[in-house]
Amino acid sequence: MNELTLQELLQRREKFIALMTSRFPRWDSAVIMESVNKYYFTGTIQDGVLVIQRDGKLIYGVRRSFERALEESPLPSEEIINIGTYRDLAQKTGGSLGEVYVEGDTMPLVTRDRLAKYFKMDNVGFLDSVVRTVRGVKSPYELEIIRQSARAHRKLLEESVPAILREGMTEHEFLGEMSREMYRLGYQGMARFHQFQIDINIGQIGFGTNALVPTWFDGPGGCRGNGPWAPYSGDAEKKLKKGEPVFVDVAFGMKGYHSDKTQVYFFGDEAPKDFLEAHSFCIGIQKRLAQMLKPGEIPSKVYETVMASIPPERQEHFMGVSPNHRVKFLGHGVGLNIDEFPVIAKGFDEPLEENMVLALEPKYAVSGTGMAGVEDTYVVTKNGGECLTGGGRDIIFVV
Repeated sequence: MNELTLQELLQRREKFIALMTSRFPRWDSAVIMESVNKYYFTGTIQDGVLVIQRDGKLIYGVRRSFERALEESPLPSEEIINIGTYRDLAQKTGGSLGEVYVEGDTMPLVTRDRLAKYFKMDNVGFLDSVVRTVRGVKSPYELEIIRQSARAHRKLLEESVPAILREGMTEHEFLGEMSREMYRLGYQGMARFHQFQIDINIGQIGFGTNALVPTWFDGPGGCRGNGPWAPYSGDAEKKLKKGEPVFVDVAFGMKGYHSDKTQVYFFGDEAPKDFLEAHSFCIGIQKRLAQMLKPGEIPSKVYETVMASIPPERQEHFMGVSPNHRVKFLGHGVGLNIDEFPVIAKGFDEPLEENMVLALEPKYAVSGTGMAGVEDTYVVTKNGGECLTGGGRDIIFVV
């Protein structure tokens, strides 16, 4: 279970080809260049171009490092070729891709133009939703790695962080000390997102009202950071003091796969009543969402049902640092990226499937105090969501 096998890669390829054929009956070729997608289909990340064809053929043209690609990938050696330019790959594949699909979310236009120089392409479409849908259902191999990550993640936030927090430390210092604990627990060293130009190294953290500072990141929490050049690096001036909450929203990753979890702490022995009530409200929402994580449930309907049940007086500060900075989802897929399919939001109308993995993150901004709420990682099962990261915890008090 700890090694990626050729059989696993072939199953992924078969699922991808079947869904491509269902959605795009006339497709001929898929050209994949995004790192995570290349890893998903080959087991290695190299500088190169991956071509998957309708008949099941796969060619991974690698520029650097060809030797490492052969060493790491379970694919047969004939499917991995050494190339210097796109012209070399075109010669190996015949130069005609027919109706071709590329990654519209991440492939630069200049790259697509360069491909067009060497390949005949009858029509170009986008494959992003297909590959993200295929990746949404996790195999036993993937689930085992996510479970390992989730166990370490829970230990980090429920055991390690409370021992780190101390009066007078800055957010910057806290991030440094927490990252050290992450590496001790086996952290892979990076958090990957699908969303364009996301450069969060560890996560969103905030002492007190710093967690209510809006950012451009599409998440309910806030973060002041070290300045406009690095809004997620922790505030080097903000020091923790008694009577403040601490908001910690971080991903954890092992062997490529992530879990996602948020824990709220309170530095002191007595938190404001409205803050405690807001946190309890979020735990209740998370439990309700988890009960609905069953095969056949429609994510958009889950979202609409839960949002319609929230009292009007709670709507304004739910899922955002302010009324003008609210997100329009309640949960999201987790895997090789932190922001995967499916999403508990409007527009996601394909039913949930068993072994999908999602993070459920109801959060609530308490004006003048900080961000309350929870986030945990769940697996879709016939009995509802199975929590991998411990379940919505009450506020952890650090005295």
